[in-house]
Order: sequence, then structure tokens, then C-alpha cells
Amino acid sequence: MKRILLIGCVLLLGWPAGAQNLAKRWTLQECLDYALENNIQLQQSRNDYLSGLEDTEAAKAARLPSLSASTTQGLTNYPSAEAPDNNSYAGTYGLTAGLTIFEGGRLQTAVKRQQTQNRMDALAVDETANDIRIAIVQAYMQTLYAVESIEVARSTVEVSKAQRDRAAQMLAAGSISKVDFAQLESQLASNEYQVVVAQTTFEDSKLQLKQLLELGIADEIEVVAPDKDVADVMRLLPDKAAIYDKALETMPEIKRGALAVEAAELDVKQAQAGYYPSIALTASVGTGHVSGEAAQTGSQVWNRFNENLGLTISIPIFSNRENRTAVNKARLAVSNSRLSQLDLEKTLLREVESAYLDAVSAQSQYVAAAEKQRYAQQSYELTDEQFRVGMKNTVELITAQNEWTSARQEVLQAKYIALMNLNLLDIYQGNEIQ
Repeated sequence: MKRILLIGCVLLLGWPAGAQNLAKRWTLQECLDYALENNIQLQQSRNDYLSGLEDTEAAKAARLPSLSASTTQGLTNYPSAEAPDNNSYAGTYGLTAGLTIFEGGRLQTAVKRQQTQNRMDALAVDETANDIRIAIVQAYMQTLYAVESIEVARSTVEVSKAQRDRAAQMLAAGSISKVDFAQLESQLASNEYQVVVAQTTFEDSKLQLKQLLELGIADEIEVVAPDKDVADVMRLLPDKAAIYDKALETMPEIKRGALAVEAAELDVKQAQAGYYPSIALTASVGTGHVSGEAAQTGSQVWNRFNENLGLTISIPIFSNRENRTAVNKARLAVSNSRLSQLDLEKTLLREVESAYLDAVSAQSQYVAAAEKQRYAQQSYELTDEQFRVGMKNTVELITAQNEWTSARQEVLQAKYIALMNLNLLDIYQGNEIQ
């Protein structure tokens, strides 16, 4: 399962008022429920599972007797003048039944193999659902990060406007130079430019979420921020090894990999059945009639009525190494399926370790960023006061403001990276997303 990194850039939301009125509000749980019901890939996976159930019924039916009816109608022309009758009409009718008595266990093994495949297909549905959950959580957290970044971006613009307006008064009073005023104007323009860039970025984030939900082009969405506080961000995690052990028991791809080994072993049994003789029982009844004969058609049908019972024994003696090759290749497939199972476990270990380390790292960064934000805000407020009385210049004021804005963004980034990876770890453990 591919993991999408949370982009740590400033996002800005600027929806028109009319669009807000039409937008449907979505919680994370509503997104998950809707996607699991409407996702096209998941529906296809469910159809594959249902198709496999039909294959199982066919495999079971192959053990039952077969019965077929047949008829042949023919018209023969004899152009010779010596022929007693130039045209002859003939008909045959038959009913044939067959039953395989012994075939080395091939049919019974085929049923078990298909039932195992059904279980694998069901787990594939669960695996697809988990992939969708992970993608929804990532896209939703990205969008929430964008929503909260709006407040930071807008407040930064408001602060820049207040600085510009105050600087205009100071310029009129001769307290600052035109160069200082121009720098503050440039800072305001830069912040306003970020509004345009962030709007485009937000639309991309929203589009990704809409596509995961299989929504139409006219559908508008508005994500609902969950009620999360510092305790939620700093939630304690179980031991990493415990999380991995739980994931090995829970994740469907691991169970599917184990079943793939079992299915491959059944394939070996099916291939070995080629060494055994097969015994089949056949029975048939038939009759027919031909025009031009002295007997009437009804009499012909009775006179030609026949019954047949047969037993066919097929003993493989030399098959040009087909059976041995099939068995050897089936055994190699067992080895490959075990290696695939090991690879699935290692892939899951990488994903769990990555999510765990990202969550722990983001929690540490969140604490540090919150402290940095507090000091950066104090620094900016002091610098702003000193700028008003001429003790700090414009460059120092802009630098302090940028550091404060950067610290606020770092807090948001750490917060949502932590929440996203905590949710991923919940999925890996089979827990409800908190």
C-alpha cells in the first residue's frame, strides 16, 4: 500500500460565499463510509469475489454425472436412375450420461483450491478497502491542514496591512523613509500573492478527496475539522513491536499471502493427480429411422432402440514429461508463494515502522514547534513595539513576522502529520479511526 507524504507547504482556502452554501459538509467518518460504498475499484473487487463463487459452484458440479441429448436429421440424394429411391431421410436420437469415478483426487482438490481462492478474493476486497481508508485519511488530513492554514495566511495578510497602514502614517510624519515603506508594501504584496498560490494548491487537495469519493464535477465539499486537542495529538502509542504483531494478525494482505501458500500446495496435488489412472462410466440409449425401408417409422424406432454401458480406464504410461514438469513447476510456485508471503510481511513492517517513526517524530516536532511559536510571537510583538518608536528597522520587523508565521505553519504541519500517522497505525491494528 502506497503512502502519500503530507505536503508541508502553506495552503489557503478562499471559497465564494455561494459555493459555501451549496457545499456538503463531510466528516472523516462520512468520507470513509461513502468511499467504501461507492468506490469503483472496491466494487470491481467485490464483483471479482462474486465471480469466484460461481467458479466454486462449477468446480463442485464437475463431480456430478453429466447428461446430454442429441439428435441428427439427414437427407440423402441418389441421382442414379437405377436407385430404388432417389431421396432418403434418416434420423438418429440419443441420450448419453457420464460419471467420473476416479481421477486421482483432481476434482476434489479443484473444489478445495477454488474455495481457498474465494477466501483470498474476500481478503482482497478487505485489502482494497484498507487502501481506500488510508488514501481517504491522507487526503482528508491534507485538506484539514489547508483549512487551518487559511487562518494563518489570512491573519498574516491582516497584520501586513496594519503594518502598511501604520507605516503610511509614519511616512507622512517623517518617522520612516520611503524605502522602509516600500519594503512593507512589498511584504504585503508577497503575502497577498501567496493567497493565489495557496488557493490553487487547496483546490488540488480538494480534488484529490473528491476523486476518492467518486464525486461529480459539480459536487462541492467542505471538510469538518474534528474536535482534536493537544491530548489527541500527543496520544501515547503501544510498543512498535506490539503494533507490528497486531498488524500481522489483522491486515488482510498477510492472511491472503498465507492462503496463497495453501493454494499453491493444492496446485501441487492437482498436478500429481496426472500420475494416477482415471476411471469413467458412460451410459447411453439411442435409436433411429431411415425412409424407404419396409418397416414403418415407428417400428424402426423401436427396432433400432439400443442401450449401451461402458467403463473407460485411462492409465498414463508416457506423457512426454508433462506430468513431471507440471509437478515441478507447481512446487516452485509454492516456494515463490512463501517468498511472496515473506515480502508482504517485510513490506508491512516497513509501513508500520515508517508510520510509527513519523508519528513519534511529528509529536516531538509539535511540542518543539508550539514552544517556538510562543517565543516567535513574543519576539514579533516586541519588535513591532520597538519599530513604532524607531528602535527596530523594517527588515527586522519583517523578519520577526516571517519567523512567527513560519512557526505557526510548523505547528499545523506537525499536528496533522501526527494525526495522520496515528490514524494509519489504527488501521494497521484493525482499530476504529479516532
